[in-house]
Amino acid sequence: MSLEITAKMQVREAMSSPVIAVHENADVVDVAKLMSLQRVGAIIINNNEDKPIGIVTERDIVTRVVAEGKNPDKLSVKDVMTSPLRTVEPEMNLMEAMTLMDKLNIRRLGVTYKGGLVGVVSDRNIIRLVPTIVEIVKERREINNTGGVGGPSIVGYCEQCEVYSNNLRVIDGEFLCEDCRLEA
Repeated sequence: MSLEITAKMQVREAMSSPVIAVHENADVVDVAKLMSLQRVGAIIINNNEDKPIGIVTERDIVTRVVAEGKNPDKLSVKDVMTSPLRTVEPEMNLMEAMTLMDKLNIRRLGVTYKGGLVGVVSDRNIIRLVPTIVEIVKERREINNTGGVGGPSIVGYCEQCEVYSNNLRVIDGEFLCEDCRLEA
């Protein structure tokens, strides 16, 4: 494997599937219980035609119900959902999806294929891939046996000072931030 493979990763490689969805008239309390039971932070909301029209997240419940002092027993999810559901295709480049999520200030995107919702990709799904990507980069370096600074910078935690950086480079087999590279 090489770094080029990770640069071409697609949304389908990171998405969660199957999708947990409820009808737009479902009670907020029931949906919160379902989120807890399924250990998920969001549920897709479908209309009468079973088409996804929105998403309810933990944040939606906190900000639109609890923080506003509303009675959750008297609300349906259509009253608190975020709509419309932002979607992408499974073949979309994962970096492009991450950029879109950042631009829209959202943590989840629906994944559609042939008009149907087939998955959800979240920031958590992407974060789970980071250790794998780091291992691939390390293996590539060992295979190529190159010394010094080489290749593009990556994002992660410096192996020396453990500070998050968006400009890590491999120095003597370790991912180092700019400050630690100057000290090396």
